[in-house]
Amino acid sequence: MPTQEDLLATAQCLGRENFLPRAAAYDRAGRFPTENYADLRAAGFLGLVIPERYGGLGVDYASYMEISAELGRWCGATALTFNMHCATMLWSSQMADDLEMTPAQRAAHEQRRIGIYRKVIEDGAIFAQPFSEPNSAAAAGKAPFGTTARKVDGGWLVNGRKHFASLAGSADYYGVLCTEAKETGEADVRDTIYLAVDGGAKGFEISGDWDVLGMRATSSNNLELRDVFVADDHQLMPRGKYYQAALHWPHMFMSLCPTYMGIAQAAFDFTCQYLRGEIEGGPPAGSARHSPAKQMAVAEMRIKLEQARAMFLRAISEAGAKPAKEARLRAYVAQYTVMEFANDICRLALRTCGGRAIFRTMRLEQLYRDSRCGALMLPWTPEICMERLGRESLFEAGES
Repeated sequence: MPTQEDLLATAQCLGRENFLPRAAAYDRAGRFPTENYADLRAAGFLGLVIPERYGGLGVDYASYMEISAELGRWCGATALTFNMHCATMLWSSQMADDLEMTPAQRAAHEQRRIGIYRKVIEDGAIFAQPFSEPNSAAAAGKAPFGTTARKVDGGWLVNGRKHFASLAGSADYYGVLCTEAKETGEADVRDTIYLAVDGGAKGFEISGDWDVLGMRATSSNNLELRDVFVADDHQLMPRGKYYQAALHWPHMFMSLCPTYMGIAQAAFDFTCQYLRGEIEGGPPAGSARHSPAKQMAVAEMRIKLEQARAMFLRAISEAGAKPAKEARLRAYVAQYTVMEFANDICRLALRTCGGRAIFRTMRLEQLYRDSRCGALMLPWTPEICMERLGRESLFEAGES
């Protein structure tokens, strides 16, 4: 089985040799990085976080986050969408194992995930994770999901709408979060059901145009679900356990962060290469690096990069079930810092490299646009992180 160093080296090689040369074309056309996924599949990365006993590589949460950041350094759209697949596998394996379940629930979940992992390992299936809805309160955890699942014989009937659904049209299955529709009582966030919807199912449709500022290659169109049948064996977590995971495994929502850590590193790397004269079309013979103003700007970029990375590594090292309050708050700090600093480092990079760096023949303008999208990523947007940090610093649980 490959070591973490081996896997990081593979991610770097795939990124530098394959992903980076394709990134601009994907971005320009707004086309999903299909060839990159073929490379990930060939490298065995679709099973990256699936435990070894099911045929996967068995990478744990913290190790995955570092590998994801390396992928993000070369192609943000690939890293961000690949996270949807890996997060689905993490939620159903390592995180589910840490949740309280009855013996019957655990046995049923075990049988279901064996089938799910077989689809990935043997068939090369890709799983998306559509989260957001027109009412953003649901994705932020403040309201039940508007997408509903009604129990029927042998499975569920799903109705609703998801937007910003990355991998739309390119995934084989979509891990849809929905609220269980009951005969009586109001919809409740505790009744969230997590189901794998077949992309070819009757009543499942993809709609809308994805022509946006950044992350253009993520294919994040809308999903429409009208009486879509999902069999019981496509239940990704036992009934009601997503809510338990959201409470007790909060770092599960931090897995979007590595993509932006990688983008921050890429912007810093580009700036240094540009100023040293290593980028075609940049200043000749590295003359710009002698400027004290440029040197100061690069120093500021490096300070922000090191601060973000330190927070990132500290937070992922503390991830696990029922973390202490201080660890949970550090996760919010890390998420905020990486998402905001990534764009700030890109801003400084553009300013430092100068006017020639705004051309689309240069990588930097894409990094800048992609980095700005980090502020929009539910459920832990910078505003939500700030709100929780302030409130939970001033109040203890149970205080009004």
